[in-house]
Amino acid sequence: MTRALRKARHGAVLTFVLAGLMCGTFTVRLPALADRLRLPESSVGLTLLSWGIGALLTMQLMRVVLARIGSRGVLRAAAPLCAVSLVLVAFAPSLPVLAVAAALFGMAFGAVDVGMNAQGSAVERAYGRPIMSGMHAGWCVGAISAGLLGTGAIALGLSLTAHILVVALVSVPAALALSRLHLPDPTPEADEAGQASARARRRLPGVVYLLGAVTFAAFMVEGVVADWNGLYLIGTLHASEAVAALGYPVFEAGMLLARLAGDRLRGRYGARGLIMFSGGATALAFLVVIAAPVTVAAVAGLFFIGLSVATISPMALSLAGTATREPGPAIAQASAMGYAGLLLGPVVIGFLSAAASLRVAMGVAVVLGVVIAVAARLLPASRTEIIPLPVRSGDEEAPLRTAA
Repeated sequence: MTRALRKARHGAVLTFVLAGLMCGTFTVRLPALADRLRLPESSVGLTLLSWGIGALLTMQLMRVVLARIGSRGVLRAAAPLCAVSLVLVAFAPSLPVLAVAAALFGMAFGAVDVGMNAQGSAVERAYGRPIMSGMHAGWCVGAISAGLLGTGAIALGLSLTAHILVVALVSVPAALALSRLHLPDPTPEADEAGQASARARRRLPGVVYLLGAVTFAAFMVEGVVADWNGLYLIGTLHASEAVAALGYPVFEAGMLLARLAGDRLRGRYGARGLIMFSGGATALAFLVVIAAPVTVAAVAGLFFIGLSVATISPMALSLAGTATREPGPAIAQASAMGYAGLLLGPVVIGFLSAAASLRVAMGVAVVLGVVIAVAARLLPASRTEIIPLPVRSGDEEAPLRTAA
């Protein structure tokens, strides 16, 4: 293993940590933001819709942008912008301004998400073995940190604006420093391969869209928990704001444990079988949360949801990245479909909760778990291996890959 490849892996993991911190901060302080602006649940859903539309619009552009400047160039620009746009959310004085700020934050974050997954795929293919789940564990570390910092800020009486401003001031220099560690994306070695790659960017393999559907359902489950667990614990189970803020980091703790073991489990049981099992387990765990009569049981159920759903999206995006010679466009497509789930989820839950109740609305996630398990059966068993490619170091192309 070369030093450059080791540094690139560390840089990719820390980029996931930073992204989890920024997005997690937005998530755990959402109830406080809604309270400050006196927003009903339907308005919270519209705010999240603005965020999701912004992310989805950016992701639609990423297939072209990644092909031109690569994941390293995307992250170098998008990660600092993501931190800056988070500050705009904190200073929003009204719902219309909040919707615009959330859309800008979503646009910047959408670019970061696709960029870091494409970078992770580039590093994974340089290694020649599955490591994507471990990288996504970095996201969980960032999100858990965001939850704990949010709980601490609430306990100390720190204002919402001050809390988010501190996170942003730390994130900007961190993003700039991490951009120096990223690898260039793998490129075809010959003109013939380059022409094939250009055709692939125009028409991706069908399995990419199937993996996008799996990612859609998994992201929608994650979005239901991330965006609504605090309001569910407060509004339905009457938990305090400080206790409700623990729901998200508990969920992320379950995800962290599963993702730390995810690459080994994938090697042992295969991606297809593991996705099928995880989908079924997610449906059962969400049933526990919906049926929970008290806060403690619901928070415990959130841990098991995290444990169950954690490895689905990393495996789906990893498999999408190996479907073509250049991972960026395929990951951009699968990610865009996944974020359509994040876009749709909060809206569906918001309007169903207004029509019935939040407890009933969250039953959508049970159905999604079953959908994941069924879709996984359609995945071709041959699409479970990492296709190693050389990656460039600086201006030269060098075989940085270590043996699997």
